[in-house]
Amino acid sequence: MLVVEDELFVAMLVEDLLGELGCEVVGPAASASEAARAAEREVFDFALLDVNLGDGQTSFETAEILRGRGVPYAFVTGYGDQGVRPDLRDVPVLSKPIDPRHLARVIEALR
Repeated sequence: MLVVEDELFVAMLVEDLLGELGCEVVGPAASASEAARAAEREVFDFALLDVNLGDGQTSFETAEILRGRGVPYAFVTGYGDQGVRPDLRDVPVLSKPIDPRHLARVIEALR
């Protein structure tokens, strides 16, 4: 599973949650360019993408790459659906802070 998150503490929490759910984590990728490279080159079953990555960057390019590769993903944001570009709103959106039960349901649905 690819994790895209620019805040180290949040990334560590997400990794812990995913580990408890039996997931192996790739990353985390902390910038849009790191995320795009990982999305193009790495092998994983699905991805969690923080929408806003600081310095005005987003994970939308990574989402497009994943969509093109047929890799399922979900967004993580504090802004709900409104924080996601309209043409990418057809995937699950997890609110921050992440509810572990909701994360587990999303992962199960993506698998």
